Amino acid sequence: MSVSIDSVFLRLQIERQYRYMLALLKREINSFLNSLIGYVVIGVFLLLIGLFMWIFPGEMNVMDYGFATLETLFFVTPWIFMFLIPAITMRSFAEEKRTGTLELLLTRPISDMNIVLAKYFAGLLLVVIALLPTLISYISVYLLGQPVGNLDSGGTWGSYLGLLFLGGAFVSIGIFASSITGNQIISFLLGALICFFMYTGFASLGSFDLFGPLDSVIISLGIADHYDGMSKGLIDTRDVAYFLFLIGFFLLLTRLVLQGRKW
Repeated sequence: MSVSIDSVFLRLQIERQYRYMLALLKREINSFLNSLIGYVVIGVFLLLIGLFMWIFPGEMNVMDYGFATLETLFFVTPWIFMFLIPAITMRSFAEEKRTGTLELLLTRPISDMNIVLAKYFAGLLLVVIALLPTLISYISVYLLGQPVGNLDSGGTWGSYLGLLFLGGAFVSIGIFASSITGNQIISFLLGALICFFMYTGFASLGSFDLFGPLDSVIISLGIADHYDGMSKGLIDTRDVAYFLFLIGFFLLLTRLVLQGRKW
């Protein structure tokens, strides 16, 4: 009987955690979409992608390049994500601290990790929402190909998967940056700086040839080394494992920051 009661109690606890987590996730998404900045951020992202792919002259312009490819999308997006995603996540914890609602949230019957995960998945969902309109570019290039459909669709979907992993990594970094400050501007700048360093910093350090045989190891610590292959549609389990580890690392750091407020 005691085992049965314990299992029922545990199930109720899990269900309650799930309900609070889902409610928090919905609140985060609604908060972003109900604010003007949300649409401005997504609109700027789509505008920049459109300008590079269709307006600005040069090899990045699909019409000038002359080949049915979305390489421009997968090359430019990481650089825009470095600023877009910190703008999405800067409010996650910084706003809670500024308004004093974080302490109230931490007293609710939901674990610190579930709070972090709710805010993380809300940010990731917003990244997906921002990416969905870029499918118009995929359809356009698909139809413009000679013959129609002369596009590596399999590689393209693999590249989109790479963008999702990249976006997930940047969201975890942005969530962490937001958790250590109560100022949204500082959160944005810190998140963008960490994203920039994680994407290019290790590759730059390794290119100086200062560490001999360790240079390749240092380069492999950076995001760019693992995203480059995925941006071409090549899905390697080592790259997937790297992104999952990086995401988990920054989410655990965020949890530690939240727990530090209780000490």
